[in-house]
Amino acid sequence: MLGLILSLILHGIIEIYYINFLLKEDILPQSSTLIPQCYLPSLLQIFLLLLGLIGGYFLGHFWWKKIYENKI
Repeated sequence: MLGLILSLILHGIIEIYYINFLLKEDILPQSSTLIPQCYLPSLLQIFLLLLGLIGGYFLGHFWWKKIYENKI
């Protein structure tokens, strides 16, 4: 769950910079086909989601060992 939350925060930050970049270049941002409310390319959205899920899995394993297994 932590990875997904961090992924969504990162997604929002990247999207803000992406929209600002497009507007500075006088390009009208268009929403993607995957999620109509999002302006990032679909492949980048999928990559960020997978990165968050995989990263969260490994973060969970790391902190589980650090907190629970060392105290047993």
